[in-house]
Amino acid sequence: MGFWKRDKTPAAAAVQSAPRAVRPWEQALPPGPAQRALYRSLRRSVPIIDAAVSKLRRLIGEFTVVCADPAGQEALDRFLGSVQVGAAGRGAQEFIGSFLEELLTCGTAVGEMVVAGGRLRALYNADLDDLELTSPGPLEVAVAVREGGRLRPCPYPELLLVSALNPRAGQPWGTSILEGLPFVSEVLLKIYRTVGANWDRLGNVRFAVTCKPGEDGEFSAAERAGQMAREWRRAMSDSAPGDFVAVGDVSIRAIGADNQILDSDVPVRQMLEQIVAKLGLPPFLLGLSWSSTERMSSQQADVLTSELEAYRRLLTPVVARIAETYLQLEGFDPRVEVVWDDVTMQDEVDHANARYLTARARQVEEKLEKEAKHGQ
Repeated sequence: MGFWKRDKTPAAAAVQSAPRAVRPWEQALPPGPAQRALYRSLRRSVPIIDAAVSKLRRLIGEFTVVCADPAGQEALDRFLGSVQVGAAGRGAQEFIGSFLEELLTCGTAVGEMVVAGGRLRALYNADLDDLELTSPGPLEVAVAVREGGRLRPCPYPELLLVSALNPRAGQPWGTSILEGLPFVSEVLLKIYRTVGANWDRLGNVRFAVTCKPGEDGEFSAAERAGQMAREWRRAMSDSAPGDFVAVGDVSIRAIGADNQILDSDVPVRQMLEQIVAKLGLPPFLLGLSWSSTERMSSQQADVLTSELEAYRRLLTPVVARIAETYLQLEGFDPRVEVVWDDVTMQDEVDHANARYLTARARQVEEKLEKEAKHGQ
């Protein structure tokens, strides 16, 4: 078979709407390590955010690559199913899953095709904290590696896979799906921390012991205080209930028992609604029971399907380029077509309906038990 070469003709001689001379301090900078660390911290601190990103990775589905050359189809399928990914992964599907997670979390993802001996041997998901992305021109993205305080440009940019999620006009790097959530998440975590502190103060009951000494003068105030302290310590330290023995006018009152913990349901739900709206998943997929029925409507299915199709459009060129590179190096016709599995929400709907029916059955049983107790 003939060896196919990629057309390297430039897309345009010049971009008329881009400035030709931009001073370095006026260039827009990509998101730095601090911003990426913030987004990763959000995933660790707010479980619903991490669950949503992981759910999107699973819902994106699997793909197959159809080769125009029948002779190369079997070799391509074998390669995509068993290619090494990083240090411990296997298969192009694993590479695309990690690539998508990085794309959603950081807004930009960089991968590399590792070539050795004239053949494509492995795929690698690069850590953005080790890279520096620059824009030499309006239609270019340059990747350099940070090494010992200096930048080393990647010598083979044609082996790099760079994708951006919702890039702003004129910028090559993308926008994280978590943008806008740090403030909302901070408020949510503040509520959770306050709830924990209130339960420490009010849930773990503390007592105030007050003694009004008499005028008999038989015991000094210090002796009486020491006696009460020993008796109170003994009564509260034993695992079994015990009696507190004291002499004189002694009163015991629970500290904080008269206070009431603020209801957090409404503010927590408001914050979670903002997070769910940004992530683009139906609430019940994240374990939130907000509606009277846990069945996803056809409108929600259409919206979620469109979200997944948008992510697939970003990943399709990456998969196609990997397959084309492999076929070129093996001497086959590099024309390919990426075919994704149909997006179906049936499994998720069934799981949600099962959870809803279980909750309804439990609610009916509790109601019948209460009616039976009142009837007796």
